Amino acid sequence: MMEIQNYLIKNGYIPLDKSWIIRMGILDLINSKKDISIFLKKQESLGGDIKALKRVVDLWGTDKLLDVGESGTIYRFVRFYTWKNKINREIKISDTLIDRVTRGAICNNPEIVNCSPEELLKLDHQTSQWATMAYLLGDRRKVENPPFKLKVTYDAVEHWEQQRKQGESWAARVDPTILNQALAFVNYLRTGKVRFSPEQAEDYCFARTFNILTQKQGRKLYPSLEGHETPRFDEIEKSLIETESGKVKSGDHRVVQAIAMKYFPDGFGRSNFANPDCVNKTWPRFWDFLADTGYILRL
Repeated sequence: MMEIQNYLIKNGYIPLDKSWIIRMGILDLINSKKDISIFLKKQESLGGDIKALKRVVDLWGTDKLLDVGESGTIYRFVRFYTWKNKINREIKISDTLIDRVTRGAICNNPEIVNCSPEELLKLDHQTSQWATMAYLLGDRRKVENPPFKLKVTYDAVEHWEQQRKQGESWAARVDPTILNQALAFVNYLRTGKVRFSPEQAEDYCFARTFNILTQKQGRKLYPSLEGHETPRFDEIEKSLIETESGKVKSGDHRVVQAIAMKYFPDGFGRSNFANPDCVNKTWPRFWDFLADTGYILRL
């Protein structure tokens, strides 16, 4: 599997770790470093959240609207920053994020900048994004047994600060969640069985589709999924039923990726999805990866 892993990374099938890059970018912005701008300009294939980060980076020093698109992650980070620093800066949102903000799925209370990390973790179906931004902005109180993405934040800050002390820039990394799913999928094609252990909320759709987790287990483990661009627990169930008709309507990137991998041996491809390009949000070369599996299996 190591040969396959190296092939996937070398040929650009596995995207950048958006959570890691976003944290590096926010730390650069608030510390007036230019590395993130230089780095993003060199990238040829970016997911939706990192594209939103790039727009914010490009607009940061201007008086123009900060365009976060439909990225709830970037929206929360920018909004927390403006609240914390009492900056009156408008933020442009679009697509599914408009609905999430309008219906109150995302907190709109500036007073949360005074909350403890534990209190922040209770907001928005227990997302860790508010607590992450507080930590990035200097509130270095850590919680015991942090959720997966908050642990990423702790590691990211430690890495960023160590690199800066040595006079060096931070290092990028590929998305470990997508890499693990890709490797599990290749093994599934080889053996007809999937060996996969979900580590965090972004693994749920894959785990549910391959019958590793039930919806009940997912709701208990990952309550924050209710606050994503779709009510993801119901979205994956509805989409699994739609596979029987051969046309999946969902525009949720995690749902489409999981179902496309599960039903790939049955001939499922782009044409079986009403919104195949939604995968670009996190996995821009997803369809290229599927198309190349014939070669990958021979490695």
